[in-house]
Amino acid sequence: MSILYLLIPLSLILLGFAIWAFFWAVKSGQFDDLEGPAHRILFDEDDNDLPPEQRRRRQEARRRPTDSAADDSLGDGSPPSDESR
Repeated sequence: MSILYLLIPLSLILLGFAIWAFFWAVKSGQFDDLEGPAHRILFDEDDNDLPPEQRRRRQEARRRPTDSAADDSLGDGSPPSDESR
């Protein structure tokens, strides 16, 4: 019976901590967008989350392989010479 004198205050402290953690999460915006992460996982690459500079670099990197493929369209399969660049 004497253990209740320890367990009841301990449970109230734990309850107070849980309530504080909940209000902290609400205040810091943890529950602002509940559906966004569920939809975001469906997309392979989400360029809108990147800063503009990284977005620009990624778009340039995507264009480069297609440019080299266009240079290789000469038909002979040889790498492009320095004169063609």
